[in-house]
Amino acid sequence: MKTRGVIKGIIANLLLVEAENAVGQNEICMIEHQGTELMGEVIKIAGKTAYVQVFDSTRGLRVGTEVVFTGSLLEVTLGPGMLSKNYDGLQNDLAEIDGLFLDRGARSRALDPKAEWHFHPAVKAEEKVIAGSWLGHVDEHGIQHQIMAPFDLEGEWIIESVVEAGTYQADSVLARLRKGDEQREVNMIQRWPVKLALHRFKDKPRPSRLLETGVRTIDSLNPMLEGGVGFIPGPFGSGKTVLQHAISKQAEADIVIVAACGERANEVVEIFKEFPELDDPHTGKKLMDRTIIIANTSNMPVAAREASVYTAMTLGEYYRQMGLRVLLLADSTSRWAQALREMSNRLEDLPGPDAFPMDLTAIISNFYARAGRVELHNGSYGSITFIGTVSPAGGNLKEPVTESTKKATRCFYALAQRRADSKRYPAIDPILSYSKYLEYPEFQAYAAEHISNHYVDAIQEMKNLLQRGGESNDQINILGDDGVPLAYHVHFWRAELIDFVILQQDAFDQIDAMTPMARQMEMLDLVLDICRRDLPFEHFEEVSSFFKGLINDCKQLNYTAYQTEDYATRKAAIETIVRERAEPVNA
Repeated sequence: MKTRGVIKGIIANLLLVEAENAVGQNEICMIEHQGTELMGEVIKIAGKTAYVQVFDSTRGLRVGTEVVFTGSLLEVTLGPGMLSKNYDGLQNDLAEIDGLFLDRGARSRALDPKAEWHFHPAVKAEEKVIAGSWLGHVDEHGIQHQIMAPFDLEGEWIIESVVEAGTYQADSVLARLRKGDEQREVNMIQRWPVKLALHRFKDKPRPSRLLETGVRTIDSLNPMLEGGVGFIPGPFGSGKTVLQHAISKQAEADIVIVAACGERANEVVEIFKEFPELDDPHTGKKLMDRTIIIANTSNMPVAAREASVYTAMTLGEYYRQMGLRVLLLADSTSRWAQALREMSNRLEDLPGPDAFPMDLTAIISNFYARAGRVELHNGSYGSITFIGTVSPAGGNLKEPVTESTKKATRCFYALAQRRADSKRYPAIDPILSYSKYLEYPEFQAYAAEHISNHYVDAIQEMKNLLQRGGESNDQINILGDDGVPLAYHVHFWRAELIDFVILQQDAFDQIDAMTPMARQMEMLDLVLDICRRDLPFEHFEEVSSFFKGLINDCKQLNYTAYQTEDYATRKAAIETIVRERAEPVNA
């Protein structure tokens, strides 16, 4: 019998409900209001009073209204048919909801239980399975969507029967399992609580494989790894969206999940309009075929905004359980943190810095920890690479959300307003940004074997050159061109060469937008070889003139198709120019 309660107080979207019996933390409840059922979640319990955060507007609710607790947590529905869908934070299919605006209490199915899929069994009767074991697969937009044993199974179960290969509805019984006297029927659909991490794997090793994105300032300077976590803080207009599109389109991932958390309505509309138009360079189809979008606008209740990131992560964990590589992009986690702040304030919790919850760092860390690369029980590997964006107020990178996220992530891609203003895109600051994965011995071994044996050393050398160039630039700006030694100008222009040729990239050019790793290493070797040479100059103007010409030649090389005759000619011409100018190479 379900527990019931009565509303005793209302504070915005927060209800104080006196429950008749025990209720659970994060338990879902329903409130009947004028023929519409409003959904809420228990976020705090004090004696008989349950604090309920409602996912819809509470306008018109009255004290004394009855509340029914469901006994279950906030769950998502998992199964084939999720790819290319646009969901809200509660996994309502937005395409199924009529009208321009979401009506209060509007709900729609996440999956169509009557949709038909061609099932290929992978197990036989009397085989043993555990939670998450692959029973067979269906084809979903060219991806093998594994049908798995229920995630809530305990211990080993035996397959009593499994259907033959054929076309079945999503809710058709595909297999029957038994364990002693217990029996379970399995279809293609499962449910799982969003705030409970899906741990149905054997091991979770540290990330060690490069996630190639084709973005040079990431791959060649601050690499992101498969199963890694990072974040992109950046002010408005610094190219965050274009960078996200580039990463989602080009990264070596099987599934892309985009969580638009608390974004402005026009930004969400842009995502809905632009993503279906993006071409997938890996498959030749549309990127949307392997993408799921979770969207909650900034005017939605805070609980719905908070739920969206958890829903996105749970969908990612589901696909990771199939041995797939998932790329999860969240924009922005600042709005998620703001939702947490609003909820914390309404609960009258002790405030932390800037009124955010005291445990903000722990909440963010726990969430980021759900990403990662895992080894499944059948020996396959799956991963969730999570890249969040943060929108620090006024570009202040010392505010609590940025600082807390820094502690939880290993990659930091700081978008700089001054780079965006000078049209240096991607506007990732090469000095402030970092990737701690470069320190991992397992990644260093992987890079030496699969990329280049001097990949990590080349990155460190490039960082030193950029640092030295930045310092020289400061000295030149303070003392003037004539007030510093000629070597300062050489240091500055070496850094400019790296900046223009390696770090800057044209996201709208068909060739330059995506650079394969082999080409990146070749360009890296070419530029570093130039920087290592002792180039003789008589005057600082001669330095700038020479490097400006060289930068132009190298940028033209970036726009040239790789491994073509034209490419080889341009590269040979650059090497000739440098060789004629240089003295013998320093050891």
